[in-house]
Amino acid sequence: MCGRYASTKNPATLAAEFDAVDATEDAIGGPDYNIAPTRNVVAVVQRHPRDEDGEPDMSTTERSLRVMKWGLVPAWAKDAKGGAKMINARSESAAEKPAFRTSWTKRRCLLPADGWYEWQRDGKVKQPYFTTRKDGLSLAMAGLWTVWRDKEQPDSPPLVTCSVLTMPAVDQLAEIHDRMPVLMAPENWATWLDPDNADPSALIAPPSEEFLAALELRPVSSSVNSVKNNGPELMQPAVEQDEPALFDPGR
Repeated sequence: MCGRYASTKNPATLAAEFDAVDATEDAIGGPDYNIAPTRNVVAVVQRHPRDEDGEPDMSTTERSLRVMKWGLVPAWAKDAKGGAKMINARSESAAEKPAFRTSWTKRRCLLPADGWYEWQRDGKVKQPYFTTRKDGLSLAMAGLWTVWRDKEQPDSPPLVTCSVLTMPAVDQLAEIHDRMPVLMAPENWATWLDPDNADPSALIAPPSEEFLAALELRPVSSSVNSVKNNGPELMQPAVEQDEPALFDPGR
């Protein structure tokens, strides 16, 4: 699974990296080294632009950065309380699950990340690891998104939420956890984001050997266990004397 990740680049940098228009409107406060469920995150989407009457121009698409809340709330949900439990979607079943199937065919996104955290269990102890690219480029985690509207308050703004797609872990990543985010290679971004592509299943595949060789998996400090901690030191290799601590996601 993916329960924490880091995204520290500013929207202007991400817009250039993902060839997108920045539509975040300063809704992201700054770098986040310890993103937890229900926080606002930057997502990349590609949509048909709409005119003043709200009609989509089906002849073209526009790629943009948007702000979403991490934890998908299905459009049919009675309230938004369940979003914290929907941070991940299994790629093997997302196309059939009621919560995800519409997003699978119509609303896919990429979630830029410096890397993600995972915990390796050794008895009752969990050692955190951080997976990132050696060259400093962003990872593009495949995601699904949707829009929820409060029927009790029709004038309230819509809530845009997302989930990270996961798949069975491969290579050395499988030694840490049995699941990993679906990582989308740059050559597949356009096809994955294409709103007219109703069946993206062919893009769900293990990373290539070349892609995996570009990754670095490093043990990091147990400070990341607490969502209250948020700084660049969380992504740095753990020092020898740093003993792993029990993982407490709510601490």
